[in-house]
Amino acid sequence: MNHQLSILDLASIGVGESTPDSLNASVHMAQRAEEWGYQRIWYAEHHNMPTIASSATSVLIGQVAARTSKIILGAGGVMLPNHSPLTIAEQFGTLESFHPGRIELGLGRAPGSDQKTFRALRRDPRSSDHFPEDVLELQAYLGEETRIPGINATPGRGTHVPLYILGSSLFGAQLAAMLGLPYSFASHFAPDALEQAVALYRREFRPSAQLAAPWVIAGVNVIAADSTGKAMELFQEAKRRRVSALVGRGREFTDEEADMILEAPAGAQVRAMATHTGVGTADEVAEYLRSFATLADADELIVVSQAVRRDAWLRSLELLAPLNEQGISRAQVSAHGV
Repeated sequence: MNHQLSILDLASIGVGESTPDSLNASVHMAQRAEEWGYQRIWYAEHHNMPTIASSATSVLIGQVAARTSKIILGAGGVMLPNHSPLTIAEQFGTLESFHPGRIELGLGRAPGSDQKTFRALRRDPRSSDHFPEDVLELQAYLGEETRIPGINATPGRGTHVPLYILGSSLFGAQLAAMLGLPYSFASHFAPDALEQAVALYRREFRPSAQLAAPWVIAGVNVIAADSTGKAMELFQEAKRRRVSALVGRGREFTDEEADMILEAPAGAQVRAMATHTGVGTADEVAEYLRSFATLADADELIVVSQAVRRDAWLRSLELLAPLNEQGISRAQVSAHGV
């Protein structure tokens, strides 16, 4: 099977950047990605994170869609416990009405924030317990038959915006299989249950009106550069940046301090998040992606360019763009990964 690549854009706010800088960079990247032949870009909902600007996910999708013409855009994902299903149906029904055939909706169960922020969102901590029922309610709003008599989504009804279940555990895999929806595994930051979750999803999948056979999307980090040495430098920069974000809570460390933390137990989370990362030249990363696609038993790969600097971030995606024409055939090959 040949795989095309999609992009997950975290709308990161880089050092010295403002929020408008980040959002404008996301628009620019989408325009370039469309030219380069990528098939989709997803944006993830996060809250109260000073380095991520994609909190108002549907608004960001609308702005990018208005400035592009054909690339598919979606949420990867909307954290449904933070919202009422009716509100999300109306938002994505509006997007689909403006941009027919270009909008997708990935759904996650996590809050996308800490518990304090969850309370600030005015949500019940038990909301995640109702995730399966909320997915069904949302699906009905986007279809023809509402599950709540007399309540319809306008816009939304009849748009049939495609739904995806996102996850990093067996729960999401089981739910996606039961509902007959495509499943996207967050292996770009939570790799532990990847193989077990995908196997469960494929084993228990039930066909649905949306999907006849199981479809797996796996997240993978990439840093491609014009030389292997340059890519490795960029990878080290990316890990240092994550140390500041996750260990330092935004505090900036010197390179020496960050490298020491990376080698210490405190850096274990950062090291784990980088488990599935292709680093090197375009050919070396392509080789890694072939191996990863086999490991993940994935039908599609969604890549996250981890390069910190904007020029390197774009260059990484540009170097991998030819793979959308060539395809990435699953193969058991030696991988230049980390």
